[in-house]
Amino acid sequence: MRPRYGYGTNGLTDLRLDDALGLLADLGYEGVGLTLDHMHLDPLAPELADRTRRVARRLTALGLDVTVETGARYILDPRRKHGPTLLDPDPAGRAARTRLLVTAVQVAADLGAHAVHCFSGVTPEGTDPDTAWKRLEEAMGPVLDAADRAGIPLAVEPEPGHLVGDLAAFHTLRHRLGDPPHLGLTLDIGHCQCLEPASPAACVREAAPWLRHVQIEDMRRGVHEHLPFGDGEIDFPAVLDALAATGYQGLTVVELPRHSHAGPELARRSMEFLRAQEVRA
Repeated sequence: MRPRYGYGTNGLTDLRLDDALGLLADLGYEGVGLTLDHMHLDPLAPELADRTRRVARRLTALGLDVTVETGARYILDPRRKHGPTLLDPDPAGRAARTRLLVTAVQVAADLGAHAVHCFSGVTPEGTDPDTAWKRLEEAMGPVLDAADRAGIPLAVEPEPGHLVGDLAAFHTLRHRLGDPPHLGLTLDIGHCQCLEPASPAACVREAAPWLRHVQIEDMRRGVHEHLPFGDGEIDFPAVLDALAATGYQGLTVVELPRHSHAGPELARRSMEFLRAQEVRA
């Protein structure tokens, strides 16, 4: 079973969404990681349900599957990157992030998405770890309830520097929440190379029971920088072999959010690279 590749719209922000989806279908991608943002299916603008239905029809016409991603940098606050988070000291800020994620679950259900991606956020300065974990548990409650009602997995991404920053922290969250059935994992292959003690391929095998979404790019050890394929240190044949061995059937989405200026060309090169690596796997 080979991976089913998608490309993240956060790496195609200079394109209209319809054009981005058409490009990906033409290049042979089977899906898209759709980041809800002001330029691509704005979750805060009017007539969201109608706009979502139009996107759903476009995805169906192109034969593309979708995962909904929620990493837009300034969707809630034009002055704070990724703020407010689920750990914000202000209860109103945490509630705003929770509402956004509940909306994302509804969008995912309307699109027939495989999962909704999210992350914890960085622990605010002066906040002790126990307080941060309690805030996260409380803020995620309504999101998990919505995911359960919709039957859509919520896939938490360990993000370097965040409270949930690695696989060990994901398991801490899972246990603290009582291992809810709709809580899963977004595994970013580059993050594994950056900071996990095990190899990226070993991380895939370890994470397999909870794997609901995969992001992929190149990266170097100890440096959190998303790189085009071939510019980092990852052994991709081993990673692709591990993904196939787990039976994972969701999307494996190329994640190059800082390369939109060259998005169409990188989308083409990324697909060529991944297909070549499959031959070597």
